Amino acid sequence: MTAVRADGTEGVTERRCVGVGCGVGLCHGAGFRPGLGGGAQVRRAIDPAVAAVFDVDVHDLSAATRRSPRAAFARQVAMYLAHVVCGLSLTEVGGLFARDRTTVAHACEVIEDRRDDPELDGRLEHLERAVAALIDALAWHRGRR
Repeated sequence: MTAVRADGTEGVTERRCVGVGCGVGLCHGAGFRPGLGGGAQVRRAIDPAVAAVFDVDVHDLSAATRRSPRAAFARQVAMYLAHVVCGLSLTEVGGLFARDRTTVAHACEVIEDRRDDPELDGRLEHLERAVAALIDALAWHRGRR
């Protein structure tokens, strides 16, 4: 897939996640790794966007329980974005969402399988660009301090 990165350049990215990792994420170079305090930044970028697009309460994305099917799907999307867009490992994403890495792998598989739906694929493409732009903006802001 050809995508426009947040810095305005175009490049080929691989979206496919099969549970063992994917291509370099759109914001992989932004330096956001949970061990460096970036996990909170990733969640700050992803959670409100996903909650708005899928019409769920942002707190449902952090809930320890499954909640409604709509909230569970939105959480799967958030985990998918953290992995694919931000380049976090399945284990790192699991840590951010208090889930096991196998749960994150399953979430990525579910989202990839449902991308055949043009409406969902369009929503995900918009979210991917928005999250990458927010991560870049947060990285720029953090670098200016």
